[in-house]
Amino acid sequence: MEFSASHIERHQQVTVLQEELPVRYAQLQMQYEALQKEMTDYKTKANYWEAQFNKFKSREDLLKIEIEELKAKLRKREQQLFGKKSEKSSQDQDQLDPSQAISNKKKKKGQQVGSKGHGKRDYSHLPSVEETVSLFEKDALCPCCNLPYEELAGTENSEVLEVISVKPYRRLIRRKKYKRHCNCEKNPDPKIITPPPSEKLLPKSKLGTSIWALLLLKKFEYQQPIHRALAELNGNGLPLAKGTVVDGLKRLLPLFIPVYDAIVEYSIAAKHWHADETGWKVYETVEGKKNHRWFLWIFHNTETVVYKIEQTRSSKVLVEHFGSEHEGGILNVDRYSAYKVIAKSGLFILAFCWAHVRRDFLNYSKEYPNNEVFGLMWVEKINHLYHINNQRIQHDPKLNKFYQYDRELKNAVLAMKGLLDEELKKNEILPSAKKLLVSLNKHWAGLTVFIDHPEIPMDNNTAERGLRGSVVGRKNYYGSGSVWSAELAAALFTLFGTLKLWKLNIHTWLLGYFYECALLGGKPPEDVQKYLPWNMSEKKKQLFSEPPRHEESG
Repeated sequence: MEFSASHIERHQQVTVLQEELPVRYAQLQMQYEALQKEMTDYKTKANYWEAQFNKFKSREDLLKIEIEELKAKLRKREQQLFGKKSEKSSQDQDQLDPSQAISNKKKKKGQQVGSKGHGKRDYSHLPSVEETVSLFEKDALCPCCNLPYEELAGTENSEVLEVISVKPYRRLIRRKKYKRHCNCEKNPDPKIITPPPSEKLLPKSKLGTSIWALLLLKKFEYQQPIHRALAELNGNGLPLAKGTVVDGLKRLLPLFIPVYDAIVEYSIAAKHWHADETGWKVYETVEGKKNHRWFLWIFHNTETVVYKIEQTRSSKVLVEHFGSEHEGGILNVDRYSAYKVIAKSGLFILAFCWAHVRRDFLNYSKEYPNNEVFGLMWVEKINHLYHINNQRIQHDPKLNKFYQYDRELKNAVLAMKGLLDEELKKNEILPSAKKLLVSLNKHWAGLTVFIDHPEIPMDNNTAERGLRGSVVGRKNYYGSGSVWSAELAAALFTLFGTLKLWKLNIHTWLLGYFYECALLGGKPPEDVQKYLPWNMSEKKKQLFSEPPRHEESG
């Protein structure tokens, strides 16, 4: 069989290709492996840079959150330093109808337009001094002919109130002497007889009861430092040594201890209290305590106000105050952990303060303007609860009106709890906002105590208001210089606060109590119960509710 030249040439080419194919395959295999290795390197680098990107992206997100938190803290500090102290905010009048804006506009201070006034005050109970004013002789003549004017019957009357300043005076006590002329052997009297010495609140002290009552009022009721009160008395002609006064105050402390203990005992027997605490300085070195920071506690109910100045802010104070065998009750408190400790016994029910929760959301709205709507939404819902509850407690629980508002309140609370649960499930909610919601949910049981107990307020404002006076004193005289001074402050804060609750005049009470103590030689009465408001007759309450006469307080 013959092959043409073209077939031979094609055969040779196929043979060559068959010989080159393994070599070519090996080259391609090497190129493929090189490319695969290069691609693996690129993938590794891509994964590395992707991980770095995610790392820096997460870090950037965290930094953004941190920046927002720092900005929020900065706004909070600026608000504390330069902002308004009130929680009230004016409505945006641009969003209101003009007529509605005018009707809703309120004055910041003073009596509101259209509100019912209290009428003119009555001062007829004050002592009066009549003054008759006549014209001068030269003014009672006609300037033309010098004929005198004729005086008419009657007068034009007006009234001016004046303040009678403190006027110290000396009581010069002269005891008469008597001489007996009989020689009766059974008569134990000496030959020369005089009446017994005049009673003194503090034996061997020249200062009378009115001065001590005035000094105690100025410091522990009007929060005026002793040195300032002494300067005022000095300006009125009575210079007193500060050491004499301080020593006298120390000697007065035992007179108030029985009264203080009786008020504390009566307070503990109650079933509901408002409790709070604040810092207080005691500048006496006490063994085991490294600083001078003590704490002023308050336990306030409808009949008593009890203050305690303690070294610590721990739950130990609560346990010691109520005692281990106490039957329990309801405590209106803030969310401080010490109260939660005492509630673990199961005897005490904690009613947490809605005002604190509302303040949290208000502050959040100021600190996070971008999420202001969130904070104000919860503020409005809390305001709505306050509104319904205020309407509810105005009616007797036996009336249908009370039941109507009670049902509306429970529905509003259920709706708020449902919204709270929904918000907590959202992943996109900011951590700062979620922190508020978690706290609200954690304290929900204590925040809703007022629903089943209408007599329990929604907030703890009563205790916070009760601490205002003492906080002013803390600013004016920095606290107490010694432990006994702190005990005296707690006793008198308690006494004065309780007397004001019963609308009794503190000055009159002090003068009456001191008078009996002076009769007993500077000792407290054996039975102080008669001086406690809940044991007084209506006639005695009326007597102690009137201010003292001027000559007694001079």
